[in-house]
Formats: sequence, C-alpha cells, structure tokens
Amino acid sequence: MHEYPYWWDTVPALGLGPDNPKPPADIDSGVDGSRFDVVVVGAGYTGLAAGRQLARIGASVLIVEREQVGWGASSRNGGQVLTGLKLDPAALVARCGEARARRLFDAALASVERLESLIREESLHCDYRRSGHIQLAAKAAHFRAFVREQALLARVFFHRVHVVARSDQRGEIGSDAYHGLMLDERSGAINPARYVAGLAAAARRAGALIVTGVAVRALRPGAGGWTIETTGGSIQSRDVLMATNGYTDDAAPALRRRLVPVGSYIIATEPLGPSEAAEVLPHCRMAFDSRHFLHYFRLTSDMRLLFGGRAEFSTPSAETTRRAAQVLRRDLQAVFPQLADRSIEYAWGGNVAFTRDQLPRAGGIKAGRRSLFFAAGYAGHGIAMATYLGELVARRIGGEAIDHPLFDDRLPAIPFYTGRPWFLPLAGAYYRVKDWIQ
Repeated sequence: MHEYPYWWDTVPALGLGPDNPKPPADIDSGVDGSRFDVVVVGAGYTGLAAGRQLARIGASVLIVEREQVGWGASSRNGGQVLTGLKLDPAALVARCGEARARRLFDAALASVERLESLIREESLHCDYRRSGHIQLAAKAAHFRAFVREQALLARVFFHRVHVVARSDQRGEIGSDAYHGLMLDERSGAINPARYVAGLAAAARRAGALIVTGVAVRALRPGAGGWTIETTGGSIQSRDVLMATNGYTDDAAPALRRRLVPVGSYIIATEPLGPSEAAEVLPHCRMAFDSRHFLHYFRLTSDMRLLFGGRAEFSTPSAETTRRAAQVLRRDLQAVFPQLADRSIEYAWGGNVAFTRDQLPRAGGIKAGRRSLFFAAGYAGHGIAMATYLGELVARRIGGEAIDHPLFDDRLPAIPFYTGRPWFLPLAGAYYRVKDWIQ
C-alpha cells in the first residue's frame, strides 16, 4: 500500500511522489534581498489563483512554497467539486436569515462557475466534468430531512435537486446501506493534482514567480511594507497574502488562531472491473453521506474507488494514516460488501481548515499599519471556493473594492486557542454521539 495520494502518480511532473524527480523552481531558492509587490505564501489553489490574477494586472508576484506546488490539500482531496457550503441550507437560513443565506449559497455556486470558466480560459487538462453529486441518508430520519431540504432549496435558493427513495436508490448506488438519497446535478469531478499543476502553469504564464522548498519563518510589518524572513533569506514586499489554509503555522500566529486544521483521510482500491464499477456508482457521481462523521467516495478515471472520511480527529502522520486506513477499509466493506476482497493500494491524509462558524473567509487582518491578507477556512469544500476567493482577494490587493458576503476583516480569533487543536478528540467524541442519537 502506497502511503501517499493516488493523485500524485497521475502527475509525475509535480514531483510529489517518492519516486518522482523534483521539478526546477522558477528562481533559485536563495531569495535574499529580493523585492516584490506581493508575496504569496502557499502554492495551492488559493495562492496560485491569486498569483495569476495579480500578475495579470501588472504586479510583481512571488509565490513561496515550503514543499512542492500543490503538496497540501490541493493534491490530497477527493476531487469533489460540490455545490453549497459546509453548513447545510437549513442551518444557513437559521443562522443568517433567508436573504444572507441566499447570498452565501449563490457565492458557492459562483465559485463553481468560476472554476469551470477558468478551466476553459486556460485550457486546463484536469479531467473535469459535471458529474453531479449524491448525498446519502444514513438514517430514515435523514431522508425525511432531505425532502424538507429539497423544498427549502427550491423556495429560498431557487436551486433544484431530486430526492430518490430507498426503493429506487440502486439506480445511483450499488449499496443497501442507506435510506434514500438527494441528487444535485450541478456538482463536478476533477483530478485535483492535474488541476493544481495546470493552475501553476497558468500563474507562471501570467508572470508570477514560484519558488519551492523555501519556508517562511516570520513576517514583520513596517511603514513601507513587509519583511518576510525565509529559509532562503529575507524578502521585501508591499503586501503579503497567506494562502496556507490548513497548513498555517507560527509564521502567521494571528491567522493561525482563527483556523482549526482537521485531518481527513482517504483510501483507494485497486482498479475495479467495468461491471463492478458500474454497479457501485452507475453514473460516476460524487458521493457523501449525511453523518457528522461522514464518508465521501467516488470513482477515478481508471475506476478505482476512493473512499474517505474523518476516520481520525488528529493531525495526519504515518501512524494515524495507517490507523485511518484500517477504519476506512472496514467502513468501505460495510457500504460495499461486494468489494470486500479488493485490495487497498493507496492511503493518505491531509488537513482541511475550519473557521469558528464553518464558513470560508477572505480579508485582511490588521498588523500595525499593514493588513495581512488571507483566504481560508474552506471546510472540505475548497477546490472551487479556494480558486474563487484567491482571485477575489487578489483583486482587493490590487486596489479594487470587493463587496462579498465571505469577506471579513474582523474575523475573530477563537478564544483559548493558539493554533494547536487540543480539543479535536473531544469534538470527535461529541460528533460520534450525535451520529448515534440523531
């Protein structure tokens, strides 16, 4: 079993797999003394989309990445491009009221539309298609909630979905483990590593420079801009964008106190036969269930089943990945007993990031007379939203006024939290109990 993302082997040029050669950086890692208009920290979807946008409007841009392009969540996710946000529509309405909830939901739809238009503009070959997604009812009560959600989506959000009863669900999934489903045909599937590779190439074509293998150690604001201390030396910049999301560290303690990294884990089977794949997911939809401790799964282009979830509420490591793989294999077999003898060829983990209210955010945190710009907190819905907010925050850095429901310069720090999520085991236990009783 390979203990790294399956996606890495589909894009050897990224240099992420253990046997893949590291690609050359755009500039030498000795960046000491360089000056730029904007330094972007992190070469994932957020940073690359922002860097491309800034370079296109004439800014000198350096994207600094301590690992390789796309090393974090941008190549570790399940490749599900989903409508909506982490909070379901009923929760959005209850918390925000109908008008603001509709603005937030529309922003999520706009992020998917922007992803699709960017793929067309840059001719990115990333296996994107509108597959649709299915949400699966783990309990009969959850299916009844789907019926109510369908009506709410139509009335408040003008968004159409279909509910499919348990008696008919075999047309969408080869499993009897669920109590019906809800189908949204607007979602999509993507190869996340191919997408991040294509986005990096687009950023370079626009004029952004990317340097890998250089970590940012400290950020110091001053009257004329920022001093960025890195392992390659000191850089000067007018503005800084932190695009590190679930991998934010002590270089930006103020941002770290506003984001909670949570580990998510995935396993991938050996390729399935054509008849097996057609039985498991007949229409190759993206799929996830209705639990708090949810599972999500899909088929890849070579017909592997990727099966993921919050199998461990901990920071991913070799040890936690192996434990999570055992849990996920057991859960996969419970959902698809017909795949019990299929081998698991890949297992990996990565961080997603949550804000306190589970909504993504972009903006600028005050640091003296400067603002430290950021976009983060995608809560597992980041492929389209990271691209979208990365571009929007870049436009703001470029001087454009942005009126958007997800922009918040006053995003509060989480009380009694310094960036190390000591409370995750407690949260995991809480959600397990909720799954049991609800």
